[in-house]
Amino acid sequence: MLKISTRGQYALLIMTTLAEQPENTYVPLKLLSHRQNLSNKYLEQILIQLSKKGLVTGARGINGGYKLNRKPEQYSVGEILRCSEGELSSHGVHKGNTITNVGNQAFWQDFDKLINDYVDNTTLDILVEKNKADPGFEYCI
Repeated sequence: MLKISTRGQYALLIMTTLAEQPENTYVPLKLLSHRQNLSNKYLEQILIQLSKKGLVTGARGINGGYKLNRKPEQYSVGEILRCSEGELSSHGVHKGNTITNVGNQAFWQDFDKLINDYVDNTTLDILVEKNKADPGFEYCI
């Protein structure tokens, strides 16, 4: 079964939060931490991982924080999740392009393709727009 860890979920949430900001705006770690109700240390671990993969840039100092390196429409959800989760696979052990020791190989390959196509074709700007349209969404920062 495909499961996205809380680290992956928070990575996507942080990236969406950064995408909601005006371009080239640094968001302080404390603000991100407060908004997501996460410890600074845990949040910083996620941001360091995102930074190492070139998704965000961090800056120190009074106007420091984190910002996206590209425009929101240039980030796919798949890219962000793979940064924290590794490859997204629903079932079985992969050897090359083949799933082994599971049975129903064609089904699982099709299922994985469907999931990966969906996350690869959903971008941060799409998530931002969906959040704005959601009446239960709380926009802050």
